[in-house]
Amino acid sequence: MRSTLLRSALALALLGSSVSAMADTRLEIEGGRSWSDSYGTNTAWLEAVFNENAIGSSRFTWSPDASLGFIDGRNVSRYGNAVSDDVWLLAGGVRFHYGAPGDWYHHLYWTTQVAVQAGRTLALSSGGEFVNSIGWQGDHWSFQVRHASNGGIKGSNRGETMALVGLAFNL
Repeated sequence: MRSTLLRSALALALLGSSVSAMADTRLEIEGGRSWSDSYGTNTAWLEAVFNENAIGSSRFTWSPDASLGFIDGRNVSRYGNAVSDDVWLLAGGVRFHYGAPGDWYHHLYWTTQVAVQAGRTLALSSGGEFVNSIGWQGDHWSFQVRHASNGGIKGSNRGETMALVGLAFNL
């Protein structure tokens, strides 16, 4: 009985702390086009941006950021099947802002993430990729340019460059 009560109390405490962590979470549903070697395809992303935190006493802030992305495969005859795979990316990293929330430029951001993936193409050829984005976020919209590649760490790959528009919800 005591063990069950202790487990229930621990579960309730964990639930309470996770709800408070999610209180200022921004959820973005993003879609757009991705290009590699001038060949385009559709892409969609689900991104969660968590609580904003100050970096010391500077005007820079950071937020934990997690994304799940899908890049549709392409059938490009000159490459055979090398670019036909659909690619799923699961990424985590940080979103940076500068300035106070009321400053016009605070809406601009840079996000850097590390990703693991399912699917391989000439554009995304290794098991891990780096994902970098620059963009603008409003209350319920975001616009960004995103690039995913392995950064030449495991051989070269062409990478994917995306233009995305997002619809945002605050949880």
